Amino acid sequence: MPTSSRRLAVSAATAVALVAVTALPLAASDNWPSFRGNGADGAGTGSPPATWNVETGEYILFRVPVPGLGHSSPVIWEDRLFLTTAVPDGGEASLKVGLYGDGTPVDGEPAQRFQVLAFDKRSGKLLWQHTAFHGTPAIKRHMKASHTNSTPATDGNVLVAFFGSEGLHAYDLDGNPLWHRQFGVLDSGPYDFPTYEWGFASSPIVHDGRVIVQVDILSDSFVAVLDANTGEDIWRKAREEVATWSTPAVFPRGDGSKQVVLNGYRHIGGYDLDTGEELWRLEGGGDIPVPTPIRAGDGPILITNAHGRLKPIYAIDPDAAGTLDPDHDAMVWFHERLGNYMQTPLVVGELAYFCYDNGVVTVVDWTTGERLTQKRLGRGASGFSASAVAAGGRIYFNSEVGDVYVIEPGAELNEIAVNELGETLMATPAISDGVIYFRARRHLVAVGSGS
Repeated sequence: MPTSSRRLAVSAATAVALVAVTALPLAASDNWPSFRGNGADGAGTGSPPATWNVETGEYILFRVPVPGLGHSSPVIWEDRLFLTTAVPDGGEASLKVGLYGDGTPVDGEPAQRFQVLAFDKRSGKLLWQHTAFHGTPAIKRHMKASHTNSTPATDGNVLVAFFGSEGLHAYDLDGNPLWHRQFGVLDSGPYDFPTYEWGFASSPIVHDGRVIVQVDILSDSFVAVLDANTGEDIWRKAREEVATWSTPAVFPRGDGSKQVVLNGYRHIGGYDLDTGEELWRLEGGGDIPVPTPIRAGDGPILITNAHGRLKPIYAIDPDAAGTLDPDHDAMVWFHERLGNYMQTPLVVGELAYFCYDNGVVTVVDWTTGERLTQKRLGRGASGFSASAVAAGGRIYFNSEVGDVYVIEPGAELNEIAVNELGETLMATPAISDGVIYFRARRHLVAVGSGS
């Protein structure tokens, strides 16, 4: 049972393919517009395969090279797929993955080309690319990170790509620049080791003609809502917050209004989407917040973080108001030590899945907060940074070495298959029309039946 007993939860309810290219179906497209799809819920449409083989090409619709280094995820609108990347001037960017505690940043890197790429999602053909910035990055990166960690976002009219200190850039879907904003040097290094520089990672989202950005940095943190057509501020609120790496989310409230919800350490909170009014706040938890808040069905908002002493899971009533704590009435349930560090959780049905960076998955009944299962994927030899996604009655957990664990939804965590991509995987996949798209270390890989 949860650490703090609560009332029952709210109601449950360019590029050349390296393997033969098979045309994807021409059926109407389902969009995956921002990090982890719609509302960051990780839920795709159709039924991607349970097994595939990169070497033989089985169920590999295309595998095309992507230049540079980037951990941003693919986003999809209709028949187009968008990525960002940083291409160094000469040589290849270094990358160190795995389970280790060294936070030393990468030193002595050359100038980079911060690029936005558009592909045809059916064939993998490169449609256009645009260099948003060319120069030496203002901030160094963590040795496991990239200079393009932030996933782009689109609403079908505007595509926005956030490169941290190198600016927020907006395009139309044909690659024509619309506007850009500079917010100064954005240092998201750890607050307790300010000499470390780890790069920027929070992704923008586009909602109701507005662009929402969460800028939690070492000084002068803020959240802002911008006009998607012009890039001008609609509102901006200062935050007394340490550096974080989480992406904002938008959820409805019972009165029909919408709120921007942010993960944090000193300030987890909800803000009115239209006005920026602070609706509720919560302090405490892990001191390096990364996962994005998600909504469990029509139930609570789930927020987790981990680092340092605590690894909480908070299940918060969407109509919360005021200053919260684990004993507040708006806290539907709470666990002090079951949360995770890097991955955004996944909800399928009435179960929520929390995967820690060593591959240990905790399954919780989100309607009650009861812990049902805790089980390790693999042998604990590789890290897990990319978040899980789901479609067609399957969950896809993704390890850093490129092993993709296909799991049957349920408390038992029954393993269906393990598939190898053959290269490092740090970016969360996207799913559209029964195809799962992996942005791996050097390639964009589309896995589907092609029928």
